[in-house]
This record gives sequence, structure tokens and C-alpha cells, in this order.
Amino acid sequence: MPTEMMSSNPTAATAERYDPAAIEPKWQARWTASDLFRTGGESSGDAASGAAQTDKPKFYYLDMFPYPSGDLHVGHVRNYAIGDVVSRYHVMRGAAVLHPMGWDAFGLPAENAAIQNDTHPDTWTRRCIERMHEQFGKLGVSFDWSREITTCSPEYYKWTQWLFLQFFKRGLAVRREANVNWCPKDQTVLANEQVKDGRCERCGTTVEQKALTQWFFKITDYAQRLLDDLDTLTDWPSRVVTMQRNWIGRSEGVTFRFPLKGRDESIEVFTTRVDTVFGVTYMVLAPDHALVESLCAATGKLDEARAFRDRVARQKDDQRDDRSDDIPKEGMFTGAYCINPMTGEDVPIWLANYVVSDYGSGAVMAVPAHDERDFEFATKYELPIKFVVAPRSGMRDEGRGMDAAFTEAGVLIDSGEFDGLPSDEAKIKIAERMESEGIGGRTVNFRLRDWCLSRQRYWGCPIPVIHCEDGTIEAMPEDQLPVLLPTDVKFSAEGGNPLLRSENFVHTTDSKGRPARRETDTMDTFVDSSWYFLRFCSPDAGDVPFRREDVEHWMPVNQYVGGIEHATGHLIYARFFTKVLFDMGLSPVNEPFPRWMAQGMITQFSPQKNKVAKMSKSSGYSVSLDDAVSRYGADATRMLTLFLGPPELDVEWTAQTDQTFAGTYRFLERVWRVCQARSFDADWRNALNGSTSPADTKLRRKTHQTVLKVQSDIERFGLNTAISALMEHVNTLQEWLNANKQGGNGAVYSEAVESLLLCLGPFAPHLSDELLERLGFESSSYEMAWPQADEALAREEEITIPVQVNGKLRARLTVAADSAEETLRELALQDPEVQKHLEGREPKRVIVVPGRLINIVV
Repeated sequence: MPTEMMSSNPTAATAERYDPAAIEPKWQARWTASDLFRTGGESSGDAASGAAQTDKPKFYYLDMFPYPSGDLHVGHVRNYAIGDVVSRYHVMRGAAVLHPMGWDAFGLPAENAAIQNDTHPDTWTRRCIERMHEQFGKLGVSFDWSREITTCSPEYYKWTQWLFLQFFKRGLAVRREANVNWCPKDQTVLANEQVKDGRCERCGTTVEQKALTQWFFKITDYAQRLLDDLDTLTDWPSRVVTMQRNWIGRSEGVTFRFPLKGRDESIEVFTTRVDTVFGVTYMVLAPDHALVESLCAATGKLDEARAFRDRVARQKDDQRDDRSDDIPKEGMFTGAYCINPMTGEDVPIWLANYVVSDYGSGAVMAVPAHDERDFEFATKYELPIKFVVAPRSGMRDEGRGMDAAFTEAGVLIDSGEFDGLPSDEAKIKIAERMESEGIGGRTVNFRLRDWCLSRQRYWGCPIPVIHCEDGTIEAMPEDQLPVLLPTDVKFSAEGGNPLLRSENFVHTTDSKGRPARRETDTMDTFVDSSWYFLRFCSPDAGDVPFRREDVEHWMPVNQYVGGIEHATGHLIYARFFTKVLFDMGLSPVNEPFPRWMAQGMITQFSPQKNKVAKMSKSSGYSVSLDDAVSRYGADATRMLTLFLGPPELDVEWTAQTDQTFAGTYRFLERVWRVCQARSFDADWRNALNGSTSPADTKLRRKTHQTVLKVQSDIERFGLNTAISALMEHVNTLQEWLNANKQGGNGAVYSEAVESLLLCLGPFAPHLSDELLERLGFESSSYEMAWPQADEALAREEEITIPVQVNGKLRARLTVAADSAEETLRELALQDPEVQKHLEGREPKRVIVVPGRLINIVV
């Protein structure tokens, strides 16, 4: 970008005290008035045209949009400062950058606030958004607010409803019965995160499990694609890819049935170890398995089974994984039996807390000799342990006296005609026998369950269907969308779904004019966030959720950043939505986020929890954004949160952090002083040809090194080390000033100052723009080009290399930067300190790492 100057050679301004309280509001107002952060030159009403007409490369940076809770603290600052640095940098590098912001605004907290404060959820939400707008403005974040979206606005949720109908038409939105967390006092379903220690977080009532008819998205239809396409996400953290791979959980095995003794029904199981079927000694059902009620009613144990089910339901869901190793095993005998179809033996049926209904069939054939969890359970309840897979041929029953399960592959024993077969071969032979006799067959199973999207609450997107008198379901005509939330709803602590209390909302007519009822469930808020990144491409579109040409231009997102807690929730749902829309021809991309980073949290000691926890108001301690900005300014607050550590790691806020905060502020004060210590030469590029002193050479080298370092660090998210490089540059500038109180090459100083302020711009934009203006520039750093660095000038003439003897530092060599390996070897062996530690011995090896290290092995 061209750099415009007000004066070719202004004199140094009077360097009064650095005052962020005066500087920052000035620039925030100026940026807002000039609409500085509007995405790359678009014309009104066509959000893609402006960028599409330019030759600029596009760069779409997306922060996970927040829930509008009403107040930001310094933990939030870090999240959004990361994105602001990267976005500003890419603008300065010549890209058309899309950096939008919006609000994930539906959800139960607003409904709770309505009850507590006698305020409508919409009023409370809008008030929170207004407050957070104000705070984002204080930070100077470069969001394009012209693209702002709010998921609770009818203009947005109209299209959430439209997308639901497209899923419904394709058979991907279905309604069926499922077990849910039920609060008997509030008369509502609770999400897992709304259950705290087995109790409703709203009223403290013990939560029950209840079977209700719910709406689901059939995400399992896309399980294989979701799994396969993880291989394309090479720029995702490996741990997140692993988390999703495990969450989807593909298993190849056999599905077959155990007939119930004395009944016409059977229990279906899935196993990856069908080679152990002859070692089954008991059957385990999930406490909420569909057969439990009838089985236990017949054996007189129904009350005991229900009590056990409720007790297990109160265990934390994050501990009760598909067959968790992390909790003590608990169970109860139902009194019923099933029959092993391969042996004809009676198998006792137990309930246990280590099997859950939403994984596989909710039933597990227990083989304690060859499964660690089954072994632990069988040992506790003194159940038989039958050894059927031996480590090698010829070994017999070793179940007696076992202290652990043998879980590896081996050779089958006590398995009838399959004795002597290796496990892998036995799996095939037994599966073939089951298929030939109609007992079962080979199948692929996924841990991933269909997505339950029903919520029995008011503040969510209404599901656009009606229930007819004859039991059928009709989709709302698309030209009648949106189905609006009613305004006559009363909110009270008595519980239940508030929508049921709105007669005007509930009662309607079907397509034939007959009385009908609207669906009163609303959608899970994850539905809203599964497509918002597409709406940002066309926020003004009124006739479609997003324009195809816009998403073709902007998608996929170049960089997505959010919390690791979304790895197996939002990120999977958004990938699923994108794939469905791709199949419908609405999205040009199959994966929405090819590059994703999990930002770390700022933590602090919580007096309420008596431990280090994520910084939040609810944790009992947090540092508010307002307090931080009032004390040190927005630029120092931004830089501190970035300087605390690598963005992907958690950092703890302690009393020491306050000292670091003060140090960051003092650094900006130093920038203020050194950049106004001498006259600035606007024509420095044409004045660099004069003679230079060693101090000039050193400063020029550091200038070009800093530009390259900061550039490289931003691109790899090393923002804390980029700030360190800027601090080193200021130190070198100060050294130059100390050495050149009267003389020195002013062009070298001016180059160093301009480069510093441009590199500082993404981190501390207010200070950067203020000083650039004082030096004569008319443009914001946001509008100026990133400084150009010369690698030749950045290269050191001499470097210092450590020399080790047997791994211990013994000397340092100052040598020419381009010294050959043989030269370095000779110099190291001739060094007096090295000679002393060699003690006349001949080295076995001399390892030379050019430019970094010499290690002599004796």
C-alpha cells in the first residue's frame, strides 16, 4: 500500500507522557468513523463483490463467536487479541481479510435470567450484546461489524429453520424416543452440561432418566465420511484429530443375538472379539436398556433396578464413557438369563455402570478372562472367569488364580471345533458360522450417536413442523418462515416448557385447515453455530441463507480458532452440516475449517473451588476487561495476554502477572520515548547510502532481523516470541540513541522506528497509529504495507557458538557467520579451555551443528 505523508521531514514532536486514556478513545472513534475495518472495499448490498473484483488474495479469519454473557475479562481478551494480530497482519500483507463477529445468542442462561430478573430473554440478551459491543470497542479489535449476525434474530433463525427443513426432506431429521436427563421439578429436559453432580443446576433437584420422543439429526449417516476426511485436516492439532477419531469410533466386528431364556425376545450385542464368545460368563445391560423394565418386572426386581438406574444416572457423564475404566464398577443381578447361541449355556444378565445405552446396542457380552473391565467386575462380584484364548498353542484353562485379563490375540482353547485357531482366523470362521446359521453377521459399528437436537425450552430456534390430529407431521411451508417465538410467554420458576403455555403459539391448522399443534421443542444451540460461518459470507442475503458466489469466494475459513472443549461437539457438528450442504450443492467445500487452532485458557486460583480453574466470574475470581484497560490501557492489556505464553497453552494469572502487566506498560512507554527521541526522516530510503558506523550497522541488522522474526512468528502463532523480538529491537534502538546523542545516521534511526511501529501495529494499534501520525503519516498502520526486510542485511557477520566436551559447556567461539564446518572443528580443538578438558586425549567424534553448537566426544 502507498504510504502517505503530511510532511517529508517533520521535526521530533514534544514527547509528552504516554497517556493511553487519551490516545485510545481518539483512535477508536476515528477507526469507527472511517469504517476502517469493513472487508476489502465492498459496495453496499453485495458483501462479496468488492473483494471479488480485486486481485487481492482472500483470508478468512474466524473466532468462535461468543455467547453474550454481558462482561468480558482478560481471559476473553487473549482469545480475540490473537485473531486481531493475525487479521491485521494479513491486511498489511495485502490480503482482503474477512474478520467478522456475531453472537451465539440462544440458550438456557438467558431463560434463567428472565426468571431471576423478570426480564424477557430477548431484552436481557440485547442488553448483554450492547455491553460486549462497548467492551470490544475498548480493545480496538478490527471486526467488520457490518457483517454482524445474531442467532436469536428472526433474520437469522429463519434460515436455521429453512436448513432444518432441507435436512427433514432428505431424511436426515427424524423423530424417535430416547432417554434424556429429566428434572421432575422444572419439568424439562436438561443437557448433560446442565446436570451438576446428578442435580439440576437451576433448582438442585435430583435428575432422573426419562424416555421422551425427541428430534435427531442422523449424523451417523455421515460417520464414515467424517472419519475419512480427518486425514485431510493436516493443519489441525493432532490431539484434536485423535479426539474426533475416537469420538466417531469405528469398529469392525460381529452383531448377533442372545435369546432370552423363557421368552421370545433376544439381546443384541456387538463385539470386536467374537473369538472370545465361548468365554462369555455373564451379560451386561446398560441400566436404561429398553429390556430392563420388563426383565426386572418379571423377576420382582423392578424397584431395585430403577433405583440402580437413577444412582448411575447421577454419576458424571464425563466419567461414564462408553465402557469407562475410570470409575469403580457397580452392578446388580436382574434374576434373568439369556442363552449363548454358540454353546447353549445359560448366561446370567446383570446391570452395570460401565455400559451405556448410547454406545453399540447398550448390551455387552462379558468375557472377564479377556477384557479388563469385565475382569474387574467379575472379580468384585465373584462371577466365573473362563479362559478361551491362550498366548500359545497347548496351554489350557488358566482362569484360576488370574490377576489380570489376557487381552491380546492368541490361540483358541475350550472353543469347540475352533480350538487351535489363531484369533484372527477364528474371528472369520466364527463369523461365517454365525452368518450361515442366521445367528448374526459382520458389521461396522460407530461410537458416534445421532445428534439429539430437541430442547424443551423457550429461548431457542423453533422447529418448523406441526403435528396433525391423525398423528402425521407436516413441514411448515418455506414461504411461511420464520416460525416466530411468541411474545406472550410467561416465565416463572414453576418449570416446564414455557412454549406450552402460549395458546396462540401451540394451536394452529394443518395444510387442510384441520386443527393441529405446533412443535414446542426448540433446537439445540449447536444447530445455530453449525452454519454461522457461511452466513458471514452473505450477512445481508434476504432470499437465501447465503449466496453461492459469496461462499465460493470466501470459503473455506483460512484460520479458525476456539477452545479445545469444542473438539467433539461444535467442530463435528459444523463438519457434518458442511458435508450435507455440499451434497445439496449449497456449499462448494466439503470441509469448512482446514486450519484450526485450540487456544489456551487463562486460569487463576478460584477461592470457591479451592483450585486453579478457568478464569470466569462464576469461579469467584476474574480480572475484568474494564479494570485492566482503565489501569494500563487496551494496548498493554492486549500485549500482556499475548506475552504470557504460546497461544495454544494455558497460562495462570497470579500475583506475579500484575508485575508483568506493569512491565508491558513500561515497554510501551519506552516505545513512546525512543520513537520521538530524534527527528524522523520521511525520506530515509534515499538517505541510507551514506557512511555507517558499527552502531548504525548493528541497528540496521536488528531492524531487518526483527521484521523477519515478527513476520515468521505471527504466521506460526508465536505471538509471545514476536513481542520478545520487538522488545529486543527497542533495546537496540535505545543503545543506538545512547551511542549517538548528537550524531549518527538519521536514516538508519528512521528506518528502525518506522519498521518498529508497523510491526507493532497488529499488537498495539492505538500506540502505533498515534506515533505514526506524530511522525507525519496520514494513514493508519492497518492501511500501510508490512515492512520489507532484506535477508542479507539481517544476516549476522559474526556469531557465538557454544563448545561442549562430553555434553558440558566448556568454551564459546566468536566466528564468522559463514564459517565452514572444518574451520569450526579446528578452532574448537585449538581453544585453550577445550584443550584443558581434553587432557591430552584424542576425541572420538566432533559433532558440528553449523551456527548452533559444537560437541566434542572424548
